[in-house]
Amino acid sequence: MNVKFNIATINDIDEIVDLCNECFFEDTSKEYAKEIFEKTKDDKNQIYVIGRVDDKAVAHVKITIIPTMFEGMETYAILNHVCVKKEYRRHKIATRLLDYTFKICKERGCISVKLWSGNQRQDAHACYKDYGFEIFESAFFQKSVKYEN
Repeated sequence: MNVKFNIATINDIDEIVDLCNECFFEDTSKEYAKEIFEKTKDDKNQIYVIGRVDDKAVAHVKITIIPTMFEGMETYAILNHVCVKKEYRRHKIATRLLDYTFKICKERGCISVKLWSGNQRQDAHACYKDYGFEIFESAFFQKSVKYEN
């Protein structure tokens, strides 16, 4: 299956939102996504990748590059919203998406790549393990931040 990957532009956002809403059972609005994309489009450390088959969006990953001043950690990347449209799975598209992603990360000087994946995504976890990712021995903590306008 011929898949073409590229760094997304504002013109890709509708399809990315549709794809991620479908894959992750989310309800992100296209307006909100476009607003955030516009705010961060000039940040070279915020990268959205889209994969297309026959001009149809079938894969996506969000790459966040994090430069640090700490030795042994240096620059690393975090991936989220890694997905392939259900009917296009089992064609090595995720592997090729990760290859494309790692090429970008290497070009940006990353020494490691981490990713988020919900506990229920067991098929995705198998893909990540096959690609060489290891489960990192730590917990992912979250606390909501309240802000006032």
